[in-house]
Amino acid sequence: MSLKKHTDALDCTVYRPDENDPDAEELELGDARILIEGAFEAPAEWDAVEREEYFDDSDPALFFNARIECEAKADSGEYFVAEPGDYVAVVRGLKVEMYYVYDRADASYVLIRDDQLD
Repeated sequence: MSLKKHTDALDCTVYRPDENDPDAEELELGDARILIEGAFEAPAEWDAVEREEYFDDSDPALFFNARIECEAKADSGEYFVAEPGDYVAVVRGLKVEMYYVYDRADASYVLIRDDQLD
Protein backbone atom coordinates (compact mmCIF):
# COMPACT_ATOMS: atom_id res chain seq x y z
CA MET A 1 0.00 0.00 0.00
CA SER A 2 1.27 3.46 -0.91
CA LEU A 3 2.15 5.71 1.99
CA LYS A 4 0.87 8.75 0.10
CA LYS A 5 -2.69 8.05 1.21
CA HIS A 6 -1.98 6.03 4.38
CA THR A 7 -3.80 7.68 7.29
CA ASP A 8 -0.95 7.06 9.78
CA ALA A 9 1.86 8.26 7.50
CA LEU A 10 3.52 11.58 8.32
CA ASP A 11 5.16 14.24 6.16
CA CYS A 12 8.94 14.33 6.20
CA THR A 13 11.95 15.70 4.35
CA VAL A 14 15.03 13.59 3.63
CA TYR A 15 18.57 15.02 3.70
CA ARG A 16 21.87 13.49 2.61
CA PRO A 17 25.25 14.51 4.05
CA ASP A 18 28.03 15.52 1.65
CA GLU A 19 30.34 12.49 1.45
CA ASN A 20 33.32 14.71 0.58
CA ASP A 21 32.78 17.40 3.20
CA PRO A 22 31.35 16.34 6.57
CA ASP A 23 31.12 20.00 7.64
CA ALA A 24 29.03 21.00 4.60
CA GLU A 25 25.29 21.58 4.73
CA GLU A 26 23.26 18.43 3.99
CA LEU A 27 21.66 18.17 0.55
CA GLU A 28 17.85 18.27 0.71
CA LEU A 29 16.69 15.29 -1.36
CA GLY A 30 13.02 16.16 -1.10
CA ASP A 31 9.71 15.47 0.55
CA ALA A 32 8.48 12.03 1.46
CA ARG A 33 5.91 10.21 3.56
CA ILE A 34 7.01 8.09 6.50
CA LEU A 35 5.23 5.41 8.46
CA ILE A 36 6.91 4.67 11.77
CA GLU A 37 5.93 1.08 12.45
CA GLY A 38 7.17 0.80 16.02
CA ALA A 39 10.25 0.03 18.03
CA PHE A 40 13.01 -2.01 16.41
CA GLU A 41 13.53 -5.36 18.05
CA ALA A 42 16.72 -7.26 17.42
CA PRO A 43 16.11 -10.72 15.97
CA ALA A 44 15.89 -13.41 18.63
CA GLU A 45 18.73 -15.36 17.01
CA TRP A 46 21.23 -12.54 17.60
CA ASP A 47 23.63 -13.20 20.44
CA ALA A 48 24.82 -10.54 22.89
CA VAL A 49 27.84 -9.64 20.73
CA GLU A 50 25.70 -9.11 17.62
CA ARG A 51 23.28 -6.94 19.58
CA GLU A 52 26.11 -4.88 21.07
CA GLU A 53 27.70 -4.38 17.64
CA TYR A 54 24.40 -3.37 16.02
CA PHE A 55 23.38 -0.86 18.69
CA ASP A 56 26.97 0.44 19.00
CA ASP A 57 26.56 2.07 22.45
CA SER A 58 23.26 3.73 21.42
CA ASP A 59 20.11 3.30 23.48
CA PRO A 60 18.07 0.50 21.82
CA ALA A 61 14.89 2.44 22.73
CA LEU A 62 15.86 5.05 20.10
CA PHE A 63 15.68 2.52 17.22
CA PHE A 64 12.50 2.33 15.13
CA ASN A 65 11.20 0.43 12.11
CA ALA A 66 9.79 2.61 9.37
CA ARG A 67 8.83 2.80 5.72
CA ILE A 68 9.73 5.88 3.67
CA GLU A 69 8.22 6.77 0.30
CA CYS A 70 9.34 9.68 -1.86
CA GLU A 71 6.54 12.10 -2.84
CA ALA A 72 7.97 12.56 -6.37
CA LYS A 73 7.04 10.14 -9.14
CA ALA A 74 9.62 7.49 -9.98
CA ASP A 75 10.11 8.83 -13.52
CA SER A 76 10.73 12.40 -12.36
CA GLY A 77 14.16 13.91 -11.88
CA GLU A 78 13.27 14.57 -8.23
CA TYR A 79 12.70 10.93 -7.20
CA PHE A 80 15.02 9.46 -4.56
CA VAL A 81 15.34 6.45 -2.31
CA ALA A 82 16.51 7.04 1.26
CA GLU A 83 19.78 5.30 2.13
CA PRO A 84 21.65 4.55 5.34
CA GLY A 85 23.42 7.71 6.43
CA ASP A 86 20.56 10.02 5.41
CA TYR A 87 18.63 12.17 7.87
CA VAL A 88 14.85 12.45 8.07
CA ALA A 89 12.98 15.43 9.50
CA VAL A 90 9.51 14.22 10.47
CA VAL A 91 6.69 16.70 10.96
CA ARG A 92 4.41 15.62 13.81
CA GLY A 93 1.89 18.39 14.39
CA LEU A 94 3.91 21.52 15.10
CA LYS A 95 6.96 19.54 16.21
CA VAL A 96 9.85 18.30 14.08
CA GLU A 97 11.54 15.03 15.05
CA MET A 98 14.90 14.10 13.55
CA TYR A 99 15.93 10.55 12.67
CA TYR A 100 19.09 9.01 11.25
CA VAL A 101 18.65 6.27 8.63
CA TYR A 102 20.72 3.48 10.16
CA ASP A 103 19.87 0.40 8.13
CA ARG A 104 17.73 -0.70 5.19
CA ALA A 105 16.24 -4.05 4.21
CA ASP A 106 14.03 -4.02 1.11
CA ALA A 107 11.33 -1.36 1.65
CA SER A 108 11.84 -1.20 5.40
CA TYR A 109 14.26 0.99 7.33
CA VAL A 110 15.75 1.09 10.82
CA LEU A 111 15.94 4.66 12.08
CA ILE A 112 17.60 6.12 15.16
CA ARG A 113 15.72 8.99 16.76
CA ASP A 114 17.83 12.03 17.59
CA ASP A 115 17.01 12.60 21.26
CA GLN A 116 19.22 15.70 21.39
CA LEU A 117 16.27 17.84 20.24
CA ASP A 118 14.06 17.07 23.26
